[in-house]
Amino acid sequence: METKPQKMPKVAKVKNKAPAEIQITAEQLLREAKERDLEILPPPPKQKISDPEELADYQHRKRRGFEDSLRKNRTVISNWIKYAQWEESQKEIQRARSIYERALDVDHRNITLWLKYTEMEMRNRQVNHARNLWDRAVTILPRANQFWYKYTYMEEMLGNIAGARLVFERWMEWEPDEQAWLTYIKFELRYKEIDRARGIYERFVYVHAEIRNWIKYARFEEQHGFISGARKVYERAVEFYGEEMMDEKLYIAFAKFEEGQKEHDRARVIYKYALEHIPKDRAQELYKAYTIHEKKYGDRTGIEDVIVSKRKFQYEEEVKANPTNYDAWFDYLRLVESEGNLDVIRDTYERAIANVPPTKEKQFWRRYIYLWINYALFEELEAEDEERTRQVYRACLQLLPHKIFTFSKIWLLYAQFEVRCKNLQVARKTLGMALGMCPKDKLFRGYIDLEIQLREFDRCRILYQKFLEFGPENCVTWMKFAELETLLGDIDRARAIYELAVNQPRLDMPEILWKAYIDFEVGQEEMGRARELYERLLERTLHVKVWMSYAQFEMSAVGGEDPEAAVALARRVFERANQALRSAQDKEERVMLLEAWRDFEKRHGDADSVAGVQARMPRRVKKRQRVQADDGSEEGWEEFFDYIFPEDEATKPNLKLLEMAKAWKRKQEQQQQQEEAESGAGEAGLDDPNLDADDSISDSDSDSEEEEEREGDQDSDGPRNES
Repeated sequence: METKPQKMPKVAKVKNKAPAEIQITAEQLLREAKERDLEILPPPPKQKISDPEELADYQHRKRRGFEDSLRKNRTVISNWIKYAQWEESQKEIQRARSIYERALDVDHRNITLWLKYTEMEMRNRQVNHARNLWDRAVTILPRANQFWYKYTYMEEMLGNIAGARLVFERWMEWEPDEQAWLTYIKFELRYKEIDRARGIYERFVYVHAEIRNWIKYARFEEQHGFISGARKVYERAVEFYGEEMMDEKLYIAFAKFEEGQKEHDRARVIYKYALEHIPKDRAQELYKAYTIHEKKYGDRTGIEDVIVSKRKFQYEEEVKANPTNYDAWFDYLRLVESEGNLDVIRDTYERAIANVPPTKEKQFWRRYIYLWINYALFEELEAEDEERTRQVYRACLQLLPHKIFTFSKIWLLYAQFEVRCKNLQVARKTLGMALGMCPKDKLFRGYIDLEIQLREFDRCRILYQKFLEFGPENCVTWMKFAELETLLGDIDRARAIYELAVNQPRLDMPEILWKAYIDFEVGQEEMGRARELYERLLERTLHVKVWMSYAQFEMSAVGGEDPEAAVALARRVFERANQALRSAQDKEERVMLLEAWRDFEKRHGDADSVAGVQARMPRRVKKRQRVQADDGSEEGWEEFFDYIFPEDEATKPNLKLLEMAKAWKRKQEQQQQQEEAESGAGEAGLDDPNLDADDSISDSDSDSEEEEEREGDQDSDGPRNES
């Protein structure tokens, strides 16, 4: 018989897939279902049992259902508990007990099962059964604290205090957590057993050896009036932890206890002892508590000690984080020196100088070297230990890399120290060794100053000779040497030194050397030699300040004897200077000279001489020139100021022509203004054909054709912008 294939139902196609106008959310669907009570099932019908046969039938059916569920899965403890609770509800205690025992055979380590079993016995006032169950439970599971708590609570509620204490003792033998011990202590305190509670604390602080437990023990003694006992507890705690495991919390609590007993000296000693032995990074709260205590009960000295201790801790942290932070070391050493403990100061200095800069560059040694200097000064001035001071200086000199760089200050300080110790030969030997290893200007000058103070002028001459051999270009050295000879009255030697100096091929500051030489000759009233020096100097340089100084010299040299001759000589110097600077084409210096000359004539000349200098004063004009970049491209125009001297205009015809063009243009402008005023037409001058010619003439503003070719294009409005 053939079977016809089943036809699948046709799924209706959705013709309109657009969203509905009213959207319904899932929340609305659930709310609607709840309002209509669609999910609530009708309650089962109530069954009323009226005779023992129906009860027996009901119990039989329930027991059979429970037993079937247990046969399916014996490991589900909830089914056993439901079964036993149902038997208990039927007043079948023996059956319920049997069910619990069967369940314990399945899982004897289930805490919930034991609790339900014992609670059933206690509800039904089966005390001995419950006690036996607790004994079995704590024997099998001694680490389950619920059993011990409920066991002791049951015995205490029954009034069996001794039994509860025995249970606690059994519990404490397992060394449970802290809360169990505290519960036992509270149990004894409820019955005023202070000694028993103290004994429990004694065992407790050794089982759980933590600081907070020692503090609880001490506070227990304090709360019950045993002040000496509390103090002994704190002292035992300090001894118990020793110096290796010190903690600030214990000492803070101990000090606050003493503070509460008005023993402020004891509290202060405790704080100081803790601060000296506890590492600084673990004593933040200790510092804070000590500061508060001193502010309350201490004097000014005590408060300062606290602040000093706190600053010490801060400096220790800074130098520990960065050992080469020499500024922190300086502050730390200054603080330590204020206390005056020599051993501590020396130890701190040794720690500081042990941090040698890691690189051989002088800039990183500049701050470090002052640690050695301060150390040596401390040993000499504060400690007054001459030998240790000498050792510090020598150790520092051995440490410095003299082949790379040195510090002249150390050599000079050491030499001066030996002089103060009356070891003159050692000081000279030290400075001589310094000059041999690392000759420096400062070392030469320091050695020379020392010999001058000792009035050893022959040694000074030798040192100056060595100094000049080392640096012949140093003008200051030549001047100092000549000044020394002048002070000693050896004028010829001083003059010879100056002559050697000015004849050197290379000098760092020749201008001050020549000035010193001239001042020396003036001081010796050798005006002819001074004038000769000026002439020799002008052969080498034509600087405007030399000419001005020369003119001033002529006024001072001859002015007292013959003022007119002095003015004439000075005026002749100005004339020469003007010609020389005009040949040198240095316009800025020439302007400076003319201004000085004009001031000179105003003071010493007459109106004609002032007018003559004023006629030579230049005019300043603004120009502009092209600016070219390094690659040759043009970057635009820049403006600059130039000076036009009347003397130069007379020698250059193009400048004269330019001046005539400017005068002609001014005249044309005046005529144009007059015509406009007569005709009343503001625009009449715009059609004047002569304006093009005027502009073409004004565009030729330059010093000369050669200057135009050299400087490039210039501003067409140059003559109009003269100042």
